[in-house]
Amino acid sequence: MSAAFDLYTKLKHTSSDEERAEVIAQAFDALEARFPQLTDLATQGHVREAELRLQKEIKEVEARLQKEIKEVEARLQKDIKALELQIKEVEARLQKEIKEVDARLQERISQLEVSLHQALAAQTRWLIGGLAILGVVLKLADVLIGP
Repeated sequence: MSAAFDLYTKLKHTSSDEERAEVIAQAFDALEARFPQLTDLATQGHVREAELRLQKEIKEVEARLQKEIKEVEARLQKDIKALELQIKEVEARLQKEIKEVDARLQERISQLEVSLHQALAAQTRWLIGGLAILGVVLKLADVLIGP
């Protein structure tokens, strides 16, 4: 109200129309400086329109994101199934290799057992032969030394 009262006071104290016009022009300048252009101000309608447009854009973005999420999920599921299949193939191959290695080891163990038995038999024959020779030597010694 002070701006209006100030204008009134100035107009009351001016005597000529020219001075009054100048006071009014100054008041308009002060008013324009104080308030932005009305065309620059957003009206409630503009705000509502912008809000509705943003809501629509948000829904479009959400829908696009949901679609992309579903596509990514589908690709991931496909990749997971492919990896599971690969894992099963590798597992089957490894089990086959394990069986082959196990069979080779069993064969090698059998060969070693045969070799061990052969070595034991040879040592036993050598020991028996050695004992027989010892028996013969002792018998000879007994005969030579005599009673």
